[in-house]
Amino acid sequence: MNELGYKSDPKKRFSSRVENYIKYRPSYPQKIIKFLTEKKILNKNIAIADIGSGTGILSELFLKNGNKVYSVEPNLDMRKAAEKLLEKYNNFISIGGSAEKTGLKESSIDLITAGQAFHWFDVEKTKREFKKILKPNGYVVLIWNNRKKSGDNLSSDYEKLVLKYGTDYKEVRKNEKNVNEFYEHNKKVFYNYQELDYDGFKGRLLSTSYIPLEDNPRFNKMLEDLKKIFLTYQKNGTVRLEYNTEVYYGILA
Repeated sequence: MNELGYKSDPKKRFSSRVENYIKYRPSYPQKIIKFLTEKKILNKNIAIADIGSGTGILSELFLKNGNKVYSVEPNLDMRKAAEKLLEKYNNFISIGGSAEKTGLKESSIDLITAGQAFHWFDVEKTKREFKKILKPNGYVVLIWNNRKKSGDNLSSDYEKLVLKYGTDYKEVRKNEKNVNEFYEHNKKVFYNYQELDYDGFKGRLLSTSYIPLEDNPRFNKMLEDLKKIFLTYQKNGTVRLEYNTEVYYGILA
């Protein structure tokens, strides 16, 4: 166990953060559906495997579109949360698996997606598994909300706070796999944002895996600094966190 109080295994490190993850992680722009449809990558009839699906934020985007979605998630706590949140969708299928071993049948999937999870995957093992479960010429679409880290004072000060208190934030960033090494792809970027009151601002911070929790001696000081940032930049009781939602799409060679 490290000082954050969780094991370094990426399949387990979000277990203590599920509630905040559900409430305060940003969703994905609806425009993604229109874009992928126009690119002939997506239609309502295809089967999707959402890998590292977490609490189901990305899965729900495609479920609302009418797709059958196999949500593959190794973390039991996050998977249970998704099952509760998405049980109303008849086309939702929850699977306890990982990117490297999904548990899905060979050539059974039309489209693979992954949101916010790709940097945890073992690239070589994942590529073999994806090739196995995809139908011929099936697409892989990787999507994540890349929080704005500079360009305005709020983004810069929030990033400084994360760098100051995030126990292994730098290591997580260094370990982000280069998508270029995984496959040839095209890229589309959408603007995204969250309007957050203080509780939401705090919950968003605490939803990240590298931020100290209450048993850490730096926790209270961190929240004091966060409150100062909020009070400095709030307008009518909220602040806006901005993101670039990056969409990578291509076919595995």
